[in-house]
Amino acid sequence: MSAIPANQDGGNASSLLGHVATGDLDLSHGVILYLEDITVSFDGFKALNSLNLSIDAGELRCIIGPNGAGKTTMMDVITGKTRPDGGKAYFGQTIDLTRLTEPQIAHMGIGRKFQKPTVFEQHSVFENLELAMKTDKRVQRSLLAWLTGDDRDRIADTLRQIRLDGVADRPAGLLSHGQKQWLEIGMLLIQDPRLLLLDEPVAGMTDDETMRTAELFVSLAGKHSLVVVEHDMAFVERLGGKVTVLHEGSVLAEGDLATVQNDQRVIEVYLGR
Repeated sequence: MSAIPANQDGGNASSLLGHVATGDLDLSHGVILYLEDITVSFDGFKALNSLNLSIDAGELRCIIGPNGAGKTTMMDVITGKTRPDGGKAYFGQTIDLTRLTEPQIAHMGIGRKFQKPTVFEQHSVFENLELAMKTDKRVQRSLLAWLTGDDRDRIADTLRQIRLDGVADRPAGLLSHGQKQWLEIGMLLIQDPRLLLLDEPVAGMTDDETMRTAELFVSLAGKHSLVVVEHDMAFVERLGGKVTVLHEGSVLAEGDLATVQNDQRVIEVYLGR
């Protein structure tokens, strides 16, 4: 696959957004994310070293690897938090992520969940989802806004999807750790992202919560594309699908979990530790 820049005139990110609307994500080649030769250095240390990765539309991909392998830096590049020293990063065929800001990338349909859940603890579960909707967040607008019937239906559907419909009126601060994780995932889902980046989403969860989270992610695949960074191999096994192993900023191995677990290189640098 060769990514084709949407704008060859050297225009800025604003002109790029003007050229490519949110609904114009080009998935004609079936690939939603394409990284080619991405390199990032910090004080001479290569956090990413000619990283090549592609994610298919609707795919659920797990990324594993030892600490320092470049997993977080990779997500930072995808979301615009870190600018690569070299390489290409495309969302679909035409959207050059290296030319966009973090808010622009989020607006284009890439959502990211960090390991520690961040919710509005004093607000109810329902209100958290309401605040996360794609609406004008200016104070006056928020105070005067009324939810439409469609908005309420969408929140209700999301509550059922994340299995929090029974606690919609509960303050988020009173939820269990796992429920807070689900709520934050719901806050991303209600913005209808095309690609979700999830960093160790089951860390600190009970076994039952971990199983339910696996079921949720599998149900999301197809409508959304998911990239899950995780260390819990049992959870990765539940998700199925393709696994990418990062090491020293590059892809070390790819395949199903059984394949990478039996790869001697992976055993030596990661699983054998």
